[in-house]
Amino acid sequence: MKRDMDILGKALRLESKIAGKLDKAAKEFVRSGDREPLEIVHAILDLVEQEIQSSGRGKRVFPFNRIELSVLAPSREARARFEAVFSGDPSLDARVMERLQSGGCSTADIVVTTNYVTRAQKGWRAREFDLGLARVTQPDVQETARDSQADRIEVTVLRGAAEQRTYSFLSGLTRRIDLGRCAEVRDSRNRLIRTNHVAFTEGAGDVNQSVSRQHAHISHEPGSGDVRLHDDGGGHGTGIVRDGRTVPVPRGSRGVRLRSGDEIVLGEARVRIRFQSEKPG
Repeated sequence: MKRDMDILGKALRLESKIAGKLDKAAKEFVRSGDREPLEIVHAILDLVEQEIQSSGRGKRVFPFNRIELSVLAPSREARARFEAVFSGDPSLDARVMERLQSGGCSTADIVVTTNYVTRAQKGWRAREFDLGLARVTQPDVQETARDSQADRIEVTVLRGAAEQRTYSFLSGLTRRIDLGRCAEVRDSRNRLIRTNHVAFTEGAGDVNQSVSRQHAHISHEPGSGDVRLHDDGGGHGTGIVRDGRTVPVPRGSRGVRLRSGDEIVLGEARVRIRFQSEKPG
């Protein structure tokens, strides 16, 4: 009888131990069951929509103009999966703007930036990502027209790998300078839709991968002499570093006027722009 009880006790302990391990494994499986990138996109959109508030008389407003997204990507493969979805058609930026517009909000000065991190921080809104929201007053970047008048525009790559280190353009012949990843951008049917004048090399590291294929462009306005930087929907944002501060370039605006010596930020890449006036002797 005693022997039977010992065997039964051992069997119960073994069963309890196995059940405990299975329970632990199940919990770990649930914790490790990361959502697909598209599921996370929808979760981000839902959180953005929750921030919309009424401004009276039936009007609604999104009180922020900066959305900084932090995404957990512990490996290059994970980051690649997110980038493929975030920069797809429609891009994450376009989805955010569409969700806000459908909620009755203006999106004229909203800038969305995405940062990839290898470790989540405490206090994140979700396990896989966090949203930083802010309202930034646009600095006064109006300069006199003579600050940007130029006969020659020179673009030098400071960070990132491009087909050339320095590009030179005659402003009288070039009204638009496209900046992006790859010299040629083609659609799903292999039709050419854009040629980048300043082309960052495909597959040359994380810095280059942060540059979208259709990231930004520089325009030259002959009448005023202005040279302006425009964001074309770069997934990692576009900006200008000037006098130690960064001036963001919102998508869909008239762009920001450039000065000679400005550094242009394209995701994690940087280029410097200089103007050269060729005065007659």
